[in-house]
Amino acid sequence: MHRNLRTFINQLRSEKEIVEIHTEVDPYLEIPEIHRRVISEEGPALLFTNVKGKDIPVVTNLFGTIKRVDMAFGPKPEQLVKELVGSIDELMPPSPSVLWKKKGMIKDVLSLGTKTVNKNKAPLLETFTTNVNMQDLPALTGWHLDSNPFVTLPLVYTEHPDKHEHNLGMYRIEIKEKNKTGIHWQIHKGGGFHHYAAEQKNEALPVTLFLGGPPSLMISAIAPLPEAVPELMFSSMLMGEKLSLAHVDGHPHPLIAEAEFAFGGIVPPHVREPEGPFGDHYGYYSWAHDFPVFNVDKMWKRKDAIYPATVVGKPKQEDYFIGEYLQRLMSPLFPVVMNGVRDLWTYAETGFHALAGAVVRESYYKEGLAHAFRIMGEGQLTLTKFLMVTNKPVNLQNFAELAEGVLERFLPERDLLIIHDTSMDTLDYTGRKFNTGSKAIMTGLGEPVRELKRTYEGGTISGIHDVGVFCGGCLTVSGPSFEEAPDFAEKLLVNGHDSFKDWPLVFLVDDASIAATQAEFLWTTFTRFDPAYDVYAKSTIDRNRIKYEGTIIIDARMKPFYPDVVETREDIDKLVTDRWDEYFKK
Repeated sequence: MHRNLRTFINQLRSEKEIVEIHTEVDPYLEIPEIHRRVISEEGPALLFTNVKGKDIPVVTNLFGTIKRVDMAFGPKPEQLVKELVGSIDELMPPSPSVLWKKKGMIKDVLSLGTKTVNKNKAPLLETFTTNVNMQDLPALTGWHLDSNPFVTLPLVYTEHPDKHEHNLGMYRIEIKEKNKTGIHWQIHKGGGFHHYAAEQKNEALPVTLFLGGPPSLMISAIAPLPEAVPELMFSSMLMGEKLSLAHVDGHPHPLIAEAEFAFGGIVPPHVREPEGPFGDHYGYYSWAHDFPVFNVDKMWKRKDAIYPATVVGKPKQEDYFIGEYLQRLMSPLFPVVMNGVRDLWTYAETGFHALAGAVVRESYYKEGLAHAFRIMGEGQLTLTKFLMVTNKPVNLQNFAELAEGVLERFLPERDLLIIHDTSMDTLDYTGRKFNTGSKAIMTGLGEPVRELKRTYEGGTISGIHDVGVFCGGCLTVSGPSFEEAPDFAEKLLVNGHDSFKDWPLVFLVDDASIAATQAEFLWTTFTRFDPAYDVYAKSTIDRNRIKYEGTIIIDARMKPFYPDVVETREDIDKLVTDRWDEYFKK
């Protein structure tokens, strides 16, 4: 669809989907706040041509609406995935008549991949230097507690030191010094696997950091692809043509010919330095932790390079729309990869990993639980903290519909499984220990066992000052803060017993009014509890079996040991408000 960033920007111009801001703006906090206000209104992409202290323009909010995501890729990738999935039975085994019938699709597939182009056909190679200064980049500082400017749309290319399989991942890059950055790859990501393999051999890992290029590259770097699926091939599928690569003597990796920048260097073995804090896509700060460093020694760039960036924070941000597109694109594959999984959705409002929902097959007793385990073992889905599954066909994007499908079938003694002491998403601090926490599976399978209440009529409860109804069977209640009464959820099991008897799921929160919208409800609840610590229910132990009974209460209040919520600093809020007309003057 688009071979580079330029053709996409030109399309945005022609569709009046981008605004150029010529007023001088600061990459420290000011650009991010402008971006956040525009994206909250589902406004246009932004091209900042006059960045304070820099001579490189910045483009943001490229994918900040469903329309622009569709403009970037068109309908063909989704059509091809659906056609491939729909053709599996016909093509196994293949026959001449079927191959002829599918010749158009086969031609499309065979046209994908990579191709090597001459250096004079690679705009990336227009400028080269070994005198690299990463601090010359107009990298953004998104939140005032961020430790440094960060590269927020990095395309980090690595290869396995033995197998030479490649990975293209989006691992945030903290600009620390002229030639050194932090690199935030986790152990469960492809780049982290490659670095681990190199460290076992006591070797440095060569790394190439790209910025820009085809929009498909940015999506491919984020996509939760199986380890065996090459990101460059996936990018080619999104483009609908081969991806152009260039090769340079002395550099171990191919270079994306149409990229804006490429930085070459190494990640040395057994070196860790503090990285962060950073306001991340969960809507909180991730704290400083030790991560590898990237030592940069060479740079290629276009002569008139444009710096692409995004801003993350409390949903909805730009990554919300990217995630929605990827799930829409890949959803036909789930039943193929995971037989018995009819539909699957992760919720951007929770940072994706905190909550997933699935519709599964239930042809015999508890078959759905087996499919839940299958989901929990698949790629990045292994990071899922809370998984809800039902066999009832529901629209998973409407979480209330999923929750009701589960809760009308839910029996606590049978359908709640909590798995303690597991690995967790690095950005999720609810588990009280870095990279460690717990998971839960809640199933609602078979025929309904109750009719759900939709109006609360339980009367007053000691200590509770507000009650909200999110959906049938699910309440939000607010009372004292965690600091005032850390054991209040446990007391609710007794005090609220009669009032909650018709409500299988209750969330204890700081403000019960969050029940009014899906976005606020999901973000405020599922990012603020760990199943092993914060799920309360009456229970008995029968030999090795924990049997829960009655209402499940989840303590989703803010805890004093959680990171701070990201918030715009007051002076920046005032600055952007005062200058708003300057930015968008005709």
